[in-house]
Amino acid sequence: MTKIVGVRFRTAGKIYYFGPKDYELALGDKVIVETARGVEMGSVAVEPREVSDDEVVQPLKEVQRIATQEDLKRVEKNRQKEKDAMKICREKIAKHHLDMKLVGAEYTFDNNKLLFYFTADGRIDFRELVKDLASVFRTRIELRQIGVRDETKMLGGIGICGRPLCCTTYLTDFIPVSIKMAKEQNLSLNPTKISGVCGRLMCCLKNEQETYEYLNANLPSVGDSVTTPSGARGQVKSVNVLRQTVKVITEQDDTKEEHEYPVSELKFRSRRKNVKVTKEEFKKLAELEDKK
Repeated sequence: MTKIVGVRFRTAGKIYYFGPKDYELALGDKVIVETARGVEMGSVAVEPREVSDDEVVQPLKEVQRIATQEDLKRVEKNRQKEKDAMKICREKIAKHHLDMKLVGAEYTFDNNKLLFYFTADGRIDFRELVKDLASVFRTRIELRQIGVRDETKMLGGIGICGRPLCCTTYLTDFIPVSIKMAKEQNLSLNPTKISGVCGRLMCCLKNEQETYEYLNANLPSVGDSVTTPSGARGQVKSVNVLRQTVKVITEQDDTKEEHEYPVSELKFRSRRKNVKVTKEEFKKLAELEDKK
């Protein structure tokens, strides 16, 4: 077993493991650690605990120390320097006539490296820009091209739900999202309604995908033929996924009638065998629908 502590360097960022030494660390404590980029300050996201050796990538670097007030002041000073670096970098980009959009700048804690994040449609030859920036800042310069989703994660914002973006609050990784998820959830396929601030499909489409897949497997599709409790054949007009009910149009003596039935009372060829919704599950789903 190996004792570890999880450290996160930015909000909703990935958690990295370090050895806690003999420090008494709690969630939110600021610590100084050495990373591949250099010395950095992070926040404790996972309290010290023991894990199996298989879960740890060796060699495991240890926490150097708990951050002091001087360390916090240094980080704040770096944040101010980053604003100046952004301004200078934008001027240099314009000078070199580069088709790139600067998104952010970041100093490492020890000031040994200055990173610039940018977006661009294609590959950019920024070798002359790096030389120019290095002569101004007198430190190692790294330019890193990122995608539009990473750009939105860095800048933050408010989603169409009125809440802060998921990627800036808790999502540590971007999950694959497809248009099939929107179809499965009976959402409008209007791009403006299912796209996030970044212009890509909203990450939250993934949140309820498994539930909708499970529930839809019990339902017929619109247009399918079903048999009603009375034995009449009808065609599915619409379905209510959460209530697990189906509206069926039947035709008798040249008269069309529309009735709504619980899916459990209809006979049809299911999309997936041996999948049933229990009475308890059906009751909970109905309660959720009534609260909307």
